[in-house]
Amino acid sequence: MERSFDDFVATRSTRLLRTAYLLTHDRALAEDLVQASLAKAWFAWGRIESRPEAYVRRVMVNTYSSWWRRRWNGEEATAELPERHDAHRLHGAENARVDERTDLWRALERLPKRQRAVVVLRFYEDLSEAETAEIMQCSVGTVKSQASRALAKLRIDPTLAPNSDEERVR
Repeated sequence: MERSFDDFVATRSTRLLRTAYLLTHDRALAEDLVQASLAKAWFAWGRIESRPEAYVRRVMVNTYSSWWRRRWNGEEATAELPERHDAHRLHGAENARVDERTDLWRALERLPKRQRAVVVLRFYEDLSEAETAEIMQCSVGTVKSQASRALAKLRIDPTLAPNSDEERVR
């Protein structure tokens, strides 16, 4: 039993850490999340040995949600609007891609936790709707509706809006 758990950790920890980072967007918190999830998995290993990855992902999503359950998730009013700039004019094309990724990260951070979890599991981890539903302990319909709402919010996010007519055409 101990050897199979060690093998699982050795082979899957990098991928689990990536999922945790996509959920938290913080390296230290991601490491803590993986560690806490693996600790819970160790105690349940006899029951979950046949499908450990799905169990560990479920524990990660649930732990992630519970860590921030009491933290308010809404918008905060500010006196200044964020600056927009034409990334292609101010930076080279490579820096523009980095800026676009940063904008996407920020837009993902503004999503509610369950919607972000669905986006991470469905589109970053490339899990099916059924697998995502199993991990999140909800119905496939809930996964579909959460994904739909998340994508709708991302579509209207001002930081992801194209800056020029040329970008709109792409």
